[in-house]
Order: sequence, then C-alpha cells, then structure tokens
Amino acid sequence: MDEEYDAIVLGTGLTECILSGLLSVDGKKVLHIDRNDYYGGESASLNLTQLYRKFRPDATPPTDLGRDRDYALDNIPKFIFASGGMTDLLVHTDVTRYLEFKQIAGSYVYRDGKVNKVPSTEMEALRSPLMGLFEKRRVRNFFVFVQGWREDDPATHQGLDLTKVPMKDVYTKFGLEAGSQDFIGHAMALYLHDEYKNKPAKETIERIVQYSQSMARYGKSPYIYPMYGLGELPQAFSRLSAVYGGTYMLDKPVDEVLTDPASGKFLGVRSGEETVKAKLVIGDPSYFGAGEMKEGQKMRVIEEGKVVRAICILKHPIPGTEDVDSLQIIIPQNQVARKNDIYIAMLSHAQGVSAQGVYIAIVSTVVETSVPERELLPGLNLLGPILDKFVSVSPLYTPTTTGVEDNIYITRSYDATSHLETVVADVRDVWQRVTGEELKLTKKEVEVQE
Repeated sequence: MDEEYDAIVLGTGLTECILSGLLSVDGKKVLHIDRNDYYGGESASLNLTQLYRKFRPDATPPTDLGRDRDYALDNIPKFIFASGGMTDLLVHTDVTRYLEFKQIAGSYVYRDGKVNKVPSTEMEALRSPLMGLFEKRRVRNFFVFVQGWREDDPATHQGLDLTKVPMKDVYTKFGLEAGSQDFIGHAMALYLHDEYKNKPAKETIERIVQYSQSMARYGKSPYIYPMYGLGELPQAFSRLSAVYGGTYMLDKPVDEVLTDPASGKFLGVRSGEETVKAKLVIGDPSYFGAGEMKEGQKMRVIEEGKVVRAICILKHPIPGTEDVDSLQIIIPQNQVARKNDIYIAMLSHAQGVSAQGVYIAIVSTVVETSVPERELLPGLNLLGPILDKFVSVSPLYTPTTTGVEDNIYITRSYDATSHLETVVADVRDVWQRVTGEELKLTKKEVEVQE
C-alpha cells in the first residue's frame, strides 16, 4: 500500500464511485478504499438477512417472505430521470453495458386526501381529476407556454423574462390555483419546499421540461430503475474504474487522514501501520469526522438536518394506484401542513428487489420535529396493511470548505428526494473543484426493458 496515487477515494457510495470511475477514465491513478466489506456504502442494496441484521440484530426474517437472494433492498431509494443527468452519466461512461433497467410504472401526487396520476402534458391536464374544468384550461395554457418556451426566442416569452421573474409571478400570470402549483412545483419540478417560488423561474421551467421529456421517452412515468437494486450502480462505476486501472481495497479501515502541519494540505491516509500518499482525496462525510469528531480534529463537515426513512414490506400494491408494480408518490408540503414534502417509492419483484407477491415501499422526508417517525404518517397511511417496517434517521452532512485549499474534497449526504439529480449535481460540483473544468457529458438513449 506504500505507493503514491493521483487520487484516493474514501467510501464506495454512488457519488464516490462515479467520481472514481470518471477520474480513472481521465487517466488518473486512483486508489479506492472502503471500511466495509461490500460496495455501495449508504447507497448499497441489502438482502433480507442483512436488512434484519442492520435494524434487529437478534431477529431472523420470517420464512414466508421467501429466499434471501430474492431481495435487494435499498438503504436510500432513488429513481433515475429518463432524460436526466444520471442517464447522461451512465451512457457517457458506457456503464450501461453492466446494467439492466426497468421503467417505473407510475408517478403520482397526493391532493385533498387522494392519490392521483401526475399530468405532464396539456392533454393529460385536460383529463386529470386533480382540477376543475376552468382550472384545466389554465393549466393547459401554462403547459403550452412551457413546452413552447425557448430562451433565445423572445416571441415565446409572453412578456416574461424568466431569468428575472420569480416563479410565483408566472403562476399568477396564468391564474393557477394553489393545488395546481403544488403538483407542478413538487411532483414535476420536484422541489422539496416552496422557496423556489421566490427565485427566477427559468430553473423551474427547465425542470418541468425535463420531467415532460423524461415522461415522453418511455411512456408510463419519467423514471427508470436498475434491475436488482440501486446498489448495482456503484458496483458498475467501480467496475469502470477497475477497467481503467483503478485499485480497490474493501474491508480496509481508515485510521487517519494525513495533512501537512505547516500548509494544512492533504498528504495521504493511514490504515494501521500502512500509509499511502496522493495528490488529493475525495470521500464521503463519514471519513472526515461526521458524527464523531476526534479531539483536535479540524471540523470539515457540519450537520444541516436529518432525513427519516421507513422501509415497509407489503403483500399488496399500494391502494388507489391501479395495482402498478412500481411507483413514486409525492405528498406536497402544503397538503399535510409541513415545510417539506413526503416521498413514497415502491418497488417489487418486477424490478428484482423482492420475492414474488412482496412489495417494498420506502417513505421518507426531512425531519422537522422531535418525533421523526410520526412525520411519516401521511405516507404510511396510504400504504394499506404493513407487514413489517424498519425506520431510520440519518443526518444530512455538508462540507465546510470547497477543498481547493487543502485538496480534501468531501461529498454531500444523500437527501430526501426520490431521484438522483441531486447526486449528479454533487458529482458535477466536486469534479469542477478537483479539475477546474466543467464535466461534459454525451447524451444518448438508455435501453429499458418493457
């Protein structure tokens, strides 16, 4: 282990594995270390025994749930936008050759006590039970505007400069009701809260366009998902790194991140009596004092909130969703008097994550009170009878510095959103800080199983 590398990557979570793969493809000599004996970190997928061992060490799974090998249960469920940044990353690096994808069958939103399909075009808006007749016309006009808008063509702007006008003014121009604003802003643009309404509307319009384009690409929903669990993604990017010369060490404790006493710059890492040097280090917050600061250690990450998640085992599809085998439901904050949305992701045997007849629903949100599990009740109540439930509360860590000064680049924790676009944003951000250049990706199609 006493070699010198261009980069050391700590942790095999999805963000770290993508960056490791990209650096290896770029010709860098990369060493990738994980204290665990498996790939994936927080984004790993667990079999049934691993799930029970994590939450209930003294319990064994019920025999009627089937075989261990039938399960790949995500710690952190995330879907992939069919026309989003993760799709671009997958095809740009060609890791799609290691993966199979399945389309998510439905995208739904909660409103006035009911679950409804999210309309994504003017025609779907006209058929949607979410709105009355006059509101349908207003929403249709809004969608026509969004789909026709071109930044470089003033004739499509209808007098709105979206780089300056806040989104709330766009809603006002089209006369949209609060309920319509909820499903557009939260179920299509996928904002966690309503702060976006006070910001320039351009990003929101681009998010809605991305949702519609993703929806149009394959039909049933805007999302795709890797067969056999999200944990397949970090493994695929790890394989990419290895193909281009990356070195991996699993089950390797990291005892110390070494820095120069005079300059504070990164030197290397120590594992037991072994030391390895590199020009820079990239890693997840757990390797830099997250949750357990040592005496004299520099504060490199801070906690900016918590996410509560419940993995629920069901023997039936979610009621009121046409018995689809997979879906997302978003409960906008205003519908349940909260500050943040609640997300439900459901998967099943069709995606290779459970035994036949077993459905896995994961409910998540940002913690707002001292009783996190109670905050999930609006989502849990939509699931019908729950066979078993596993609840966790995870801190959200963010780095305190850019890493440019000391060559220590720390990634962010996985947030409560049910898609991977925030992971892609973190990858792009770290890449630009490490290399000084913007990450440029090739756009292509991803093959999806019916």
